[in-house]
Amino acid sequence: MALNHYFCDWFFNTKNMKAYIFPGQGAQFVGMGMDLYENHAIAKELFEKANNILGFNITELMFSGSEEDLRQTKVTQPAIFLHSTILAQTLGMAFKPDMIAGHSLGEFSALVANKALSFEDGLKLVFARAMAMQKACEAEPSTMAAILGLEDEVVEKVLSEIKEIVVPANYNSPGQLVISGSVDGINMACEKLKEAGARRALPLKVGGAFHSPLMEPARLELAEAIEKTPFEKPICPVYQNVNAMAFSNPQDIKKNLISQLTSPVRWTQTVINMIHDGAKVFIEVGPGNVLQGLVKKVDKEMPTESAIAQK
Repeated sequence: MALNHYFCDWFFNTKNMKAYIFPGQGAQFVGMGMDLYENHAIAKELFEKANNILGFNITELMFSGSEEDLRQTKVTQPAIFLHSTILAQTLGMAFKPDMIAGHSLGEFSALVANKALSFEDGLKLVFARAMAMQKACEAEPSTMAAILGLEDEVVEKVLSEIKEIVVPANYNSPGQLVISGSVDGINMACEKLKEAGARRALPLKVGGAFHSPLMEPARLELAEAIEKTPFEKPICPVYQNVNAMAFSNPQDIKKNLISQLTSPVRWTQTVINMIHDGAKVFIEVGPGNVLQGLVKKVDKEMPTESAIAQK
C-alpha cells in the first residue's frame, strides 16, 4: 500500500510540474509595475525599499518615465528585476515552482523568487551588474545582432572563421540565435551569415556586446560582489544559463552566475531540459510574454501562461 501511495505522489507531481521563467532586458515598458504598486501592500513596500536601496526614484521612472529613461542600463535591469520579483511575491501561496529559470538578467529574478537570494541582495547585485556592464560597454564599442533562419551549428561555424571578436550570445530558440562582439566583427558576421542562408541578420540597438569576452571587466567586478553575497539553498532547482543544467547547491549557483556575463545564454537547451525533466506548463513572471513565445518555438504543444497577481 505504501508503495502505491509513493507512486501516486510521484505520478501526480510529474504530471503537474510547473516551470516558472523570468524575462531579461528588453521586456520593459512605461507603466510597468504600477498596478502592483497600487493594489498590493507588499508591492508598495518593496518598491519603496528599492528606491532607498538604489538612491534614486526608480518607481517614478518605471511608472511615468520615458522609453528613453527605461532604456538606460542602470534603469532597465533593476526595473525588470523589480517587476518580476515583486510580481512573484504577490502570487502568495499560488507560487509553487517545481523548477525555475531566468533569461540573462532574469536569472537574478529567478534566484530571489526561489529564495536563493534575498530581495535586497538581489537588487544590489543587479544594480552592480548594470553599472559594471555599462562601464564595459563604454570602454570598447561593441554590439549584437539577431540571426534568424539558420541552424545553430551553421552560425557557430561561420563565426569561428572570423578573426574579429564575435560569438554566440543567446541561443533563444531553434532558428533564432543572437550574436555578440566588436562592431567590425558583427558587421562581418552579418554579411557572411546572410551569404550562408540566414533569413535575416538584424543588428540590435543595444549598448554593447553582452555575453561575450568583451564583458570580462564587468565579470570580474560582479564576481567580487557575488562572492561577498550570501546565497541559500533554493526551494527548487534553478536551470542556469551557462550550461542549461539544474542546480541547487549555493556554491555552484554562484560560480555559474559569475560565468554568465561572458558566456552564452543557452535558453533553447534550458527549455528542452526542463521539458525533459517533467515540466508540463511554463509560467512567465514579469513584463511581457517574450519567453512564452520562445518556449512555443521549442515545443508548440507546451502550455504557457503569464503569472497574474493574486487579489
